Amino acid sequence: MHLIHVRLRSPFGGPERSRLAALISSYAEEADGLEHVSVHRRVLGEVTLGLFLLAGSLAIAEESAARLVARALSSHAELHGHTILSVGAALVPGPWWNS
Repeated sequence: MHLIHVRLRSPFGGPERSRLAALISSYAEEADGLEHVSVHRRVLGEVTLGLFLLAGSLAIAEESAARLVARALSSHAELHGHTILSVGAALVPGPWWNS
């Protein structure tokens, strides 16, 4: 399983976090390997999606995440105006990073 972050520019008044996660999930196809979506709003006008995907490699997971989110943004009226800023694996620091 891979955790892929998709950063979005979000227009004012975009869907609430739980609604956004449900909308993204509703556009998933079996080949996307989507297991779960989390949504974090940390910066005004920006949203980070955390997509947990089953995929054979990190590159495939990143491609699936990008394709899935682009599909949802172009297909659902509530998501029009959102734009993808970046797609990439979430780097989790290990205990050795501070030594």
